[in-house]
Amino acid sequence: MNARLISLRARHGALDREVRSEAARLSADNLKVSALKRSKLATRDEIARLEAGLTA
Repeated sequence: MNARLISLRARHGALDREVRSEAARLSADNLKVSALKRSKLATRDEIARLEAGLTA
């Protein structure tokens, strides 16, 4: 499970960088930014679930 957490944290970071990059563009695609944010949130939720399982 530790490897899964590491993988999810890396994905979360990559999504964060992609959201920032897309949002900073002059002609940002708002639909793409929204989709990236949803993916980032889903990843964060999974990280939280796994972390809660480790402490339970």
